[in-house]
Amino acid sequence: MRVLHHMEDGRLDPVIARFGTVEFVYVPHQGDIPQDASGDVLLTIPRGYPNLAELLDRGVEWVHVTSTGIDGFPLELLGDRVMTCSRGAGAIAISEWCLAMMLAFEKDLPGTWLSSPPERWFAADLGALYGKTLGLIGLGGIGTAVARRALAFDMTVTAIRRTAAPSPMEEVKIASSLTELLGRSDHIVVAAPATAATRHLLDADALAAAKPGAHIVNIARGDLIDQDALRAALDSGHIARASLDTVEPEPLPEGHWLYRHPQVRLSAHVSWCMPDSWDLLITPFAENLQRRLSGLPLYGIVNPDEEY
Repeated sequence: MRVLHHMEDGRLDPVIARFGTVEFVYVPHQGDIPQDASGDVLLTIPRGYPNLAELLDRGVEWVHVTSTGIDGFPLELLGDRVMTCSRGAGAIAISEWCLAMMLAFEKDLPGTWLSSPPERWFAADLGALYGKTLGLIGLGGIGTAVARRALAFDMTVTAIRRTAAPSPMEEVKIASSLTELLGRSDHIVVAAPATAATRHLLDADALAAAKPGAHIVNIARGDLIDQDALRAALDSGHIARASLDTVEPEPLPEGHWLYRHPQVRLSAHVSWCMPDSWDLLITPFAENLQRRLSGLPLYGIVNPDEEY
């Protein structure tokens, strides 16, 4: 078996060492593809590969994307090939980032940090996660990890999900509609995949239905939120804060209003980062490669038509 990949800097060395009978062929993500570069499997990331169409035609039957989201992958090129992804691999880091943003909002961080004597000691107008309601848009691996951590803070957790399947956690209730979820949530975490159906899911009407003073955390994709509508909701004070790790477009151009809005906390799509983040992202591929070599069905197969 041959695996075509774009991974540089020795990041695949542990996997290569584990699978001694598999040939791993590095292919630059730009420029000409070597004539002898062909393989059964393509290990890739979902963005920025202009030679992808030609590469897929080199015998590829299975594509693995080293991310949870596959929205940047040109699905029209996939054909009848099988696609898997590293769904949920970033759940630990991303869920911790969400709780950090929620705590920063409630505890006014870093606003309460001191660099000079304050006007008063021993008192501050601070909130708490205790007793608050978290609304999860999406209840996959990441949403479930956020829920588990929020429950540890004695929050009430409500979610909305793509399917009619019951909640995977007894303590997490499923809302009957997005409007219901938004109207009762103090903190709203966006954790749904980016599809045609979820583009601008949080538009002007949805934001108007949100509980006044709500805090929105987006760790999914920027285009799930209508950013013009978000700006209006922030300016009016109806939405108290937006903590955004994903925006549209990425990278965000210099001078964009999101950089300077006082009620926006912006980061550079880094919520997935932690010391072992790459190991977590590549583990689902390695496990599936072992399954393929053993003649077992792959797990985590992507359905390109799924919504949220």
